[in-house]
Amino acid sequence: MSVELGMPKPRDTAGAAEAATTPGVPPARPSYAPAGLADRYGRRATDMRLSLTDKCNLRCTYCMPAEGLEWLSKQAVMNAAEIERIVRIGVDHLGVRELRLTGGEPLVRADLLDIVGAIRRNHPDLPISMTTNGVGLDKKAAALKAAGLTRINVSLDSLHEETFTKLTRRPFLNRVLTGIDAAWDAGLGPVKINAVLMRGINDTSAVDLLTWALSKSYELRFIEQMPLDADHGWTRSDMITAADIRKLLSTEYVLSSDPRARDGAPAERFEVRRRVAGTTGHGTESATGELLGTVGIIASVTEPFCADCRRTRITAEGKIMSCLFSREEFDLLGLLRSGASDEELAGRWQDAMWIKPKAHGMDHVGLDAPDFVQPERSMSAIGG
Repeated sequence: MSVELGMPKPRDTAGAAEAATTPGVPPARPSYAPAGLADRYGRRATDMRLSLTDKCNLRCTYCMPAEGLEWLSKQAVMNAAEIERIVRIGVDHLGVRELRLTGGEPLVRADLLDIVGAIRRNHPDLPISMTTNGVGLDKKAAALKAAGLTRINVSLDSLHEETFTKLTRRPFLNRVLTGIDAAWDAGLGPVKINAVLMRGINDTSAVDLLTWALSKSYELRFIEQMPLDADHGWTRSDMITAADIRKLLSTEYVLSSDPRARDGAPAERFEVRRRVAGTTGHGTESATGELLGTVGIIASVTEPFCADCRRTRITAEGKIMSCLFSREEFDLLGLLRSGASDEELAGRWQDAMWIKPKAHGMDHVGLDAPDFVQPERSMSAIGG
């Protein structure tokens, strides 16, 4: 059984895409294609995810093997000036309206503050966020805010030291918590917390995480585990689904749809109220208390939102990925280093996004999708 891809329904304007004939170079989009980073289904990418590095100082089980990965060389990774230029092309030529800096772990990059500062000087009104594991954030949060970072997302899957260490293979929980508090104190809000629940490891921590986040005024986002682990051990039967997450939270809280428009956001938001004992003329039953805040669930696998996807991704070595699960990447950095003009770079980016797939291929509920092939890269190498 298949499910709908989300709302609105994709609009096919051109039929099947022509296959790329040169490795790393997409076929040219047709002359009738609209401006910006549009695709054949009526979507337009305005949210740019740009990876600063593939390196990371954690070894999360759903992302990397215990021994780590073979890192890219310094020469292979975009330098600060190249990042600055690519962002400028995206914003000034292609309609990018939001930027998220990702990794790997962006905090390990020595010139991070310089990169943020340069982007902010070029684009005073651009929202610039960053996803981080939080290790070392306490030392850089204030400087990142001063450089121009708007807000922060921090990955945190457990508040229990033993479980955190089991998941990340590093005993750094206190360092992460200190970093989160520092981000809040620096004004990098709203501070968003990203949590992945793993069956038999931290799935019983859902309520604890939400209770903690609400008490701190942080915005918690539960993310379904995706088939982007380097060990290729993901199975649909083992993952904690969005439905599972809602059920786990319902033991203590009542969730109701957030009335605000989703507006292309990957997270479906819910208003959160505590479940309390109430009495009616028919006896004792559940009732809801005051509004405590919101929680989001990113259900990329079981409740996909491909139809309203507005993201474009650039990997640390300057490859364009139109979809997080794409097995096709198109070279932007090589073209830049060959002396290409801004117009030529913008054109290749547009060509790559034009052939963005209609969906990621995991649209089979309850079964491993037989036609889905996991990308070779892990999440750390792509940039979330």
